Amino acid sequence: MKSTKLITLLSILTTAIGFAQDPVAEEQLDEIIVTSSRIELPFSKNSRSINIITSEDIQASAATNVADLLQQVAGVDIRRRGTAGMQADLYIRGGSFDQTLLLIDGIKVDDAQTGHHTMNMALPIEVIERIEIISGPAARVFGQNAFTGAVNIVTKKSTENLLTLDTQVGSFNTLNAAVTGGVNLDNSSHVVHMSKNTSGGYRHNTDYDNQNYFIKSTFNKNKLPINFLAALSERDFGANGFYSTPSATEQYEETQTSLIGISTKIKNNDWIIKPQLYWRRNQDMYLYDRNNPTGYRNLHITNKIGAEVNASYTSNLGITGFGVDVAQVFLASNNLGDRDRLMTTLFLEHQFKFFNDKLDVTPGIAVTYYSDFKFHAFPGMDLGYELSDNFKIYGNVGYTYRIPTYTDLYYSDPTTLGNPDLDPEEAIAEEIGLKFNKANFTASVAFFNRDSRDLIDYVKDNEEDLWQATNIAEVNTKGIDVYANYGFTIGAYMQSLNASYTYIDDEVKDLDVNYSKYAINSLKHHFVTRFTSQFFQNLSQSIIYKYAERTSGETYSVVDASLNYNFKAFEFSVIANNIFNTEYTETNLVPMPKGNLIFGLKYMFK
Repeated sequence: MKSTKLITLLSILTTAIGFAQDPVAEEQLDEIIVTSSRIELPFSKNSRSINIITSEDIQASAATNVADLLQQVAGVDIRRRGTAGMQADLYIRGGSFDQTLLLIDGIKVDDAQTGHHTMNMALPIEVIERIEIISGPAARVFGQNAFTGAVNIVTKKSTENLLTLDTQVGSFNTLNAAVTGGVNLDNSSHVVHMSKNTSGGYRHNTDYDNQNYFIKSTFNKNKLPINFLAALSERDFGANGFYSTPSATEQYEETQTSLIGISTKIKNNDWIIKPQLYWRRNQDMYLYDRNNPTGYRNLHITNKIGAEVNASYTSNLGITGFGVDVAQVFLASNNLGDRDRLMTTLFLEHQFKFFNDKLDVTPGIAVTYYSDFKFHAFPGMDLGYELSDNFKIYGNVGYTYRIPTYTDLYYSDPTTLGNPDLDPEEAIAEEIGLKFNKANFTASVAFFNRDSRDLIDYVKDNEEDLWQATNIAEVNTKGIDVYANYGFTIGAYMQSLNASYTYIDDEVKDLDVNYSKYAINSLKHHFVTRFTSQFFQNLSQSIIYKYAERTSGETYSVVDASLNYNFKAFEFSVIANNIFNTEYTETNLVPMPKGNLIFGLKYMFK
């Protein structure tokens, strides 16, 4: 019955799109070059499932942070603990929180300690130009952690001199303040951002204090541009029931995550070479009882230092992409011990084109050496055929895997025990899809299948036993993704309607355990739609509807809305989240907040 309701709702939206008048181009998606690959291709030319959150989407999203923003794409499962994305896990197509890779301008910011820290490096939305979401196995392109997909955050470049002051106040004593500046000089450009976000918490011990610092500079831009990026995020927050049982009400955590990257792009005839150096650091301090700092306490410091060179060469035979990525990880921890790991990955792929360039075939392989897990290889292939200027059918197949985190291997507490004998998780995945692209309308549908083995879970035979990490599960995951976006006008004003739906079916094979800590709880049905409209000068509004049904049977619907009014250099905004006070949880029995409001005022100097 629930599935029938969803199908009916999709049909109604499709009909509504069909009756829209005077289509116009909101944004030329096919002109966007997808940068998260060695072979750079326009959005419409890729033979993979890729979705792009544009700057216009961000403006209309009624979201104040990346975690909330990504929740508006079906198939992307953001499981939040608390508000404002203070602690959130990233899943794609039913994978685990360490099976999706996050990148910042192409720099891999995965965390070897635990995937729970992946989203620590999610940047303030004020500095984001767009977000590229790659669904499906991406290990051939990115290597480790891109088990079920990857998310690449592309940051802004300064194109004009400006200074923006932004302040927000709202429910739960929320107070946000931000300063963002851009300077465009003769031979350099710079973007700088500082922000502080605080809240008293929507329930006991869910307060937070978050500070963000960001700078992106381009030097020597008239010859060989050198790009410099530095970001720092500090988060201090109460973690009532976040990680243990709901009765653990006094947990507390402080994280400090930083990233420094230097890169350039060299173009010479048929060559494109993109070298980069980067350093990511994460520090995590956890207290079981924030009122007893001398009690149970964990402190982990992880450093990842890497160098990567990607290149492509265009010849009569097509485009060849290749690269090498070398990274060293250092971990210092009072619980996990002192650890280090050297990782070296070689990438090679080539795109062939046939039948007047209508058919593209891109085989490739990535080979990685780990100092503690030896060699692993993941081959794959993409195929695409242009049925017309607007229609493209595509398919891909790939092998993918994930090595255990240090938490999986070595973590111990009074209830949990790691396992140093764990094997990597492995999977083979396939998909076939169809894309349609026009100036005012884009749509896609993809069918996918993934056979995974040696998935890591924490299990036990008896209730009094310790949870222990074990390679226990073989899972078949299959499903469908549907996306559509339409832009049209009513009167003199632009409107847009966006809808996406994902269905996932997980079949767990031969799971012979009595207790499972991380039982699969995918979003079986996930539907999101957003209508952004404008009917009066300087006034625009958006409404977002999200429906979720998990494998466990839990269902919930959440509605968000926003209102923006522009007057000269001022922008006034109202954001309303969960306006119908839905009671629901996304993970670990942590209740999400009921309806709340945020009022904003922005002033822009030019």
